[in-house]
Amino acid sequence: MATNRTFTMIKPDAVENGHIGAILEKINTAGFKIVALKKTHMTKNDAETFYAVHKERPFFGELVEFMTRGPIVAAILEKDNAVEDFRTLIGATNPAEAAEGTIRKLFATSVGENAVHGSDSDENAEIEGNFHFSGREVF
Repeated sequence: MATNRTFTMIKPDAVENGHIGAILEKINTAGFKIVALKKTHMTKNDAETFYAVHKERPFFGELVEFMTRGPIVAAILEKDNAVEDFRTLIGATNPAEAAEGTIRKLFATSVGENAVHGSDSDENAEIEGNFHFSGREVF
């Protein structure tokens, strides 16, 4: 059964390029309610833990380096069918293949620097949201 919450991060590339406001505006316009939001900086340990599922992949070291190079904006979003709808809103991982109007088509520069993270399942949305937010930070 689908839940109504998902997790996202605006990644360091999009933060560096000044896209926080525009991305949040697209999220709001798409009907998502932001129930938790903060700007933070992931440590190396944070990134290694968060992306542990990719530990054996050849890009893991680059991913950790990228995600720790600057601040991110973490958010928990609420909407019916949140995970699937948000994945549609952000578009394909490769911005060249992303649909017109999606966040990655508009703001990503490459597969590696793709502007935003979106949870890929209801279970991961809960795990990822709990990784970044305490219960008292979620409204």
